[in-house]
Amino acid sequence: MDETTQSGLGNIPYCGPPPAPNGLWADWNLDPAVLAMLGLCAVWYFTQAAVGRGQRAAFVGGLAVLVIAFVSPLCALSTSLFSARIAHHMLMVAVAAPLLAMAAPRQLPGGWLTGAGLAHMVILWVWHAPMAYGWALEATATYWLMELSLLASAIAFWSTVWSRRAEPPAVIVALILTMAQMGLLAALITFAQAPLYAPHLLTTRAWGLSPLEDQQLAGLIMWAPGALPYFAAVLWLAARWLHGLERDEASAWPG
Repeated sequence: MDETTQSGLGNIPYCGPPPAPNGLWADWNLDPAVLAMLGLCAVWYFTQAAVGRGQRAAFVGGLAVLVIAFVSPLCALSTSLFSARIAHHMLMVAVAAPLLAMAAPRQLPGGWLTGAGLAHMVILWVWHAPMAYGWALEATATYWLMELSLLASAIAFWSTVWSRRAEPPAVIVALILTMAQMGLLAALITFAQAPLYAPHLLTTRAWGLSPLEDQQLAGLIMWAPGALPYFAAVLWLAARWLHGLERDEASAWPG
């Protein structure tokens, strides 16, 4: 898509100009480079990766989420609404990333959990700081730097979460801390007294939202729906861990 200059706000680089509400559903991103990359990833995975059926299903799910994020009209909507951008980012880091990490032939060692978690946290905070966010939208290269670093750091973190060598208590704590820091960032965005994100100051009115209302909605999306996959992972891992403890305890008794 062509880069479009917004008066006083710099360039909206990749997903094109802010769409009109009545034309949104026709505004798909059919960038050949993105379609080719997604297609090549699928071809490579299904021809080279020695993985099980469940991992293949996870890969298909993760790839489908990336199609929603980068090909569907959500891409265009994210140029108008910061809340759509946050939904886009949450789909990447909290839905696509855990699925793709689960699909990987090998997960990162459990010992990388702390480092991967810290990197994921820092990158998330950096790109949602107003100045860095505005800079990311000034050119296509910086846009992709933001998107790919968010996705890669999230995949690395979730890969350590799913690692069979990771200690369940440490993983559960890491997930809870990730939810906590994401909740803090969401609270700062939600309760700010003024709109913080310059690229969206002139793009929200067509959607019936002021820039501040759009920002508040973005914070709520990060706060609640964005945290649900982490919470679900905590519950699943805790249940599996407790079941393992009960099984070990039962096997220790002479029968």
